[in-house]
Amino acid sequence: MPLRRRGRTLAEEVVQALSEEIRQGQLKPGDKLPTESEIMATQGVSRTVVREALSRLQASGLVETRHGIGTFVLARAAEAPSPFRIGPDTLGTAIDVMAMLEFRVSLEAEAAGLAAARHSNAQLAAMRQALDELKRNTGAGSDAVDSDFAFHLAIARATGNRYFTDIMGHLGTMLIPRSRLQVNTPEREQYLERVQFEHENIYDAIERRDPDAAKAAMRMHLTNSRERLRKASGSGSAQPA
Repeated sequence: MPLRRRGRTLAEEVVQALSEEIRQGQLKPGDKLPTESEIMATQGVSRTVVREALSRLQASGLVETRHGIGTFVLARAAEAPSPFRIGPDTLGTAIDVMAMLEFRVSLEAEAAGLAAARHSNAQLAAMRQALDELKRNTGAGSDAVDSDFAFHLAIARATGNRYFTDIMGHLGTMLIPRSRLQVNTPEREQYLERVQFEHENIYDAIERRDPDAAKAAMRMHLTNSRERLRKASGSGSAQPA
């Protein structure tokens, strides 16, 4: 499974398009962005892609979402780049991606524990929906990166702490190791079945409101992901970047 450099994801294309409208003044400070459905129609993308793009715009300080009202351009959008920036070009090697996985262990293990303690029924349903979509997409021959990310983002939202959601939204689908890998067809089914099994373990612990088990399941999943990547790349142990 050699590392590959990918072009922009669909979410990145939407981020780019909306950012340009903001910077060129087509969308001014205080303006309300088009609805998710309108963006889906104009950009030709799914709702999952639109939500990821909006999360990344919010994390970059360009917009803010007011629940039940909509998403609005911030007054500081034109002059305030995000102080925290990780783009696709920073994850160009297997060592970079493995370092990201190390970072995710501490971030997402804690998020899973908080989600287990705090989730609402609706948030749990969003996790279940993402897992079901992941299973359908893998069965249809897709690498299912978007639904995989949707599961992890749903966990972040269930923490009730917007900083988890903001950072996950900013990082987007480049969090998912196979978005940077070419998985050979004979290995693909087994690879994705294992990922699905690990996700189900995380979900089960969150569903039964067991924070310690949720943390352990997330830690195991991300540690296994790092090991799979290490074996695939043949690059040996990664050092923090």
